Order: sequence, then structure tokens, then C-alpha cells
Amino acid sequence: MKKYINTGNKDTRSGFGAGLTELGQKNENVVALCADLIGSLKMDDFKKNHPERFFQVGIAEANMIGIAAGMTVGGKIPFTGTFANFSTGRVYDQIRQSVAYSDKNVKICASHAGLTLGEDGATHQILEDIGLMKMLPGMTVINTCDYNQTKAATIAIAEHHGPVYLRFGRPSVPNFTPENGTFEIGKAVLLNEGTDVTIVATGHLVWEALVAAEALEAKGISAEVINIHTIKPLDEEAILKSLAKTKCIVTAEEHNILGGLGESVSRVLALNNPAPQEFVAVNDSFGESGTPDQLMQKYKLNNQAIVEAAERAIKRK
Repeated sequence: MKKYINTGNKDTRSGFGAGLTELGQKNENVVALCADLIGSLKMDDFKKNHPERFFQVGIAEANMIGIAAGMTVGGKIPFTGTFANFSTGRVYDQIRQSVAYSDKNVKICASHAGLTLGEDGATHQILEDIGLMKMLPGMTVINTCDYNQTKAATIAIAEHHGPVYLRFGRPSVPNFTPENGTFEIGKAVLLNEGTDVTIVATGHLVWEALVAAEALEAKGISAEVINIHTIKPLDEEAILKSLAKTKCIVTAEEHNILGGLGESVSRVLALNNPAPQEFVAVNDSFGESGTPDQLMQKYKLNNQAIVEAAERAIKRK
């Protein structure tokens, strides 16, 4: 199988900050809004370089979304920044009415998503955000896997007209995708070819899927690994093409088992090619306080869980 090299652990939120900084230099219509979390969202450089295009809204997330929607009327491309919990759950009505229903060109950028938020605990560890956002008509939903891909996605969504939800995280994770690579919205990335089982993963679980594929190879199992960075629109063609070879699939995500990537894939299978599917996701529960590593192990969101899920899927063929 193809070997991927971790060039050094980096946090995906810093990838967002780097992408936003580059956008600020390239596109004068890009503006940024933050809800009192400039450092956490790595928006410092944009604020420093373009103070006239940066707006500190304070702890008023609903107001931030409304302001961003209004700015699009004048041709601006607003990027809003706060934690994923506050980016979605706290402001869902404003997103639904002022952004999605109104088809406004707002980029909702959300850090500290999922269990890997860590010690702040269940109140901040939103595991429902992908489901909330993908159900909104016209909303593009992106969940990146490392620093490089997050930077590329941040730059790419500025060229896409329409509302976007960009989800990334707090901890430092392996950085393994190409530097300065292109990011194509809605186009999955085939990371490893295989014949026995398809593993489609998103976000922080992509690296874990690659580690799992190596472990499976040692057991004589050939795993195909696909990076699904765009949950909506979903690359159905890539999933079905892989499934035609492997005849079974595992989905892996740092999200509730209900409403996330796994259920989107299940719909594709049900409509086109029913096949055994196993889910690696949080099993309909809230999180708790702990380090990211502790939580990912306890809630079985790691490479070992993916290996076990792959073995179960193969047995069901």
C-alpha cells in the first residue's frame, strides 16, 4: 500500500488561520468576523494585516451571523469564526433563515469540533453539527483532515458562491496531505487502493484510517481508503466505484453516529448498491472531559476501532 508521511503534527485551526491570511492578501472582498475567540481561531494575522476588514463582534454569535449575511449584499465574502458548538447549535435559526434560506455567500468556519476539543467537556464538544448543517438546503459541508488540507479548503471556499460550513479542530494532528495542494469541493480523495474493504473517513479519522489500513495489510486484508472531506455534496461516484470492488464499507467520523457521514453513505448504498456497512462514530451520546487521546480511545474513534469494524464488515459479505 502507499505510505503517507507525517511531516509534523499541526492543528487544523492553524491551517484555517494561514488560509485566511492568504485570502486577505489576495481578495479585498474577504472580511472576517469573530465572536471573541481570535486567538483560538488563529485569526490574529488577518486582524493585524487588515484591521479595516476585521470585525470583533464579541460573545454575540447570532448577531455575527446576521451581520455576515448582510455584508454579502454589498459583495463582501464574510468568514465567521468561533467554536463549532457556537457556530451551529447556538445560532441555528439565524443560519437557517438569514444564510441558507436566503442563499447568502457566508463562510461559517468552526473550530474545536468533536471530542478532540478535550477538557472543556460535553457542553462544548458538539457531535451533531454535521447533521445540523447538511440538512440545510444549499449548504456545503466540509470537514478537513489536516493542516494543509484545511488551508487549501479555506482558500477554495472563497471562490465558491453560496453558504459553506467548514469544520476543523483544536489538537495537533498528523499533517500528511500535499503542501499547497488543490482542494476540489465535493471530490473525494482516494488515498489507498484496496480490494477487500472500503474505508471512507473524514476529519481527524482520515489518518487513523490510514494507520488501520496498514494494520489490516499485516493481516492479509487489502483496504481501500478514501478521504471524504466534503460531506455535502457527497462524492457518490467515488463511494460506489470503490464498493463495486470491495463489496463492503466502513465509515469513520468524529461525530454522532446519527446524522453524520455514515448516514449519508447509507443513503447512497440503499438507493444504489446495498452492502454491509459498519460505523465508527460516537454511539448516540454526549462526550465528557478528558484529553483528546483519552476520549478518542474511550469512544472508540481510533485506528483499532476501524480495524475491528473492517473485519466485521468483511464477515458480513
